[in-house]
Amino acid sequence: MEQNGLESNKKIAIPVDLIRTIAIGLVVLLHASNEALETSSVPMPYWWTAIVYKSLALSCVPLFVILSGALLLQPAKLDEPIRVFLKKRLSRIGLAFVFWSMVYLAWGFYVTNVPVTLDNVVQGIVKDLFTGAWYHFWFIYLIFGLYLITPILRVFISNGNPRITRYLLSIWFTGIAILPLIQLGLGYTLNAGVFIIGGFIGYFVMGNYLQKVTLRPLILHGLLIASFIGTIFGVWLMTYPLSNLGQNNYFLGYLTVNTIVGSAALFLILLKSKPDWPGARLTLARRVVHAISNNTLPIFLFHVIILEAFERGLLGFKLSFTTLNPIVEIPLLAALTFFITFGLILLMRRIPVLKKLIG
Repeated sequence: MEQNGLESNKKIAIPVDLIRTIAIGLVVLLHASNEALETSSVPMPYWWTAIVYKSLALSCVPLFVILSGALLLQPAKLDEPIRVFLKKRLSRIGLAFVFWSMVYLAWGFYVTNVPVTLDNVVQGIVKDLFTGAWYHFWFIYLIFGLYLITPILRVFISNGNPRITRYLLSIWFTGIAILPLIQLGLGYTLNAGVFIIGGFIGYFVMGNYLQKVTLRPLILHGLLIASFIGTIFGVWLMTYPLSNLGQNNYFLGYLTVNTIVGSAALFLILLKSKPDWPGARLTLARRVVHAISNNTLPIFLFHVIILEAFERGLLGFKLSFTTLNPIVEIPLLAALTFFITFGLILLMRRIPVLKKLIG
């Protein structure tokens, strides 16, 4: 990129509300597509429909992490005391974690018909604390981890230079995405100890670095489309020609070449949106997007209950791939889940006690 003169040190205003709103919308879409992928004996056309929708939504979590890096790793925040930083952020997310863990503990008893005994409640609380109350709670542990390492990365970013950051991202990308791909094809790889920088750290650092990068819109959109097509092709490859490997979900992960490239491209596309992006000129649209942005944490934590209520028929009717073709069912389920969850969160905000607990 440097050779092509594509880097820029120009300060960029980040359209935070827009990025958060798109990211949380993609989260709901991804979860809405999971039922058909996690159920046995699904008609193949239905399964592929779910694959397409999930492929479109894979950038959801990476977008959140990249945005967090862009906001938290600013050199101007280097002087913020570690204690102040951690207290301010962990208190909010900690209260939300405890509150929603209790909600999902009760939800779990309700949907599984497990007897509500003291022993089961205690075991449930311990499990929720260490492993998460529901499948999507893994993201909260990730956020905790990123907060803990933020003060260290701030020093690295402020004292480093773009070449050092590129070097770190290169090591991360090679270890987290390239080597597993080689192993998938050849069956051999280097010992994991060679590349010790893993997980979502690369996305987090990328948030700071991408603000200094500019690419032509044609290239960015091409990368985004290539990422989507690559995901679909990769799933097809693992499902048919290489089915003996048993890895047909490999390309549906967050730490794969296709998802990393697509997430970076999508972030850069959204980064080019000015603070007065078209929807921002419409007062109502701007207010709605801002409200969604301010409530992404409770929406993220709460929406699975609404989603599962639809899939289980607990709201008076069942909305599932078993009752409606997934081409329509998945986006409809995602839209209804999103807006019902958002509406209920806004109502909870009006209750003083819940306002402090939901996140």
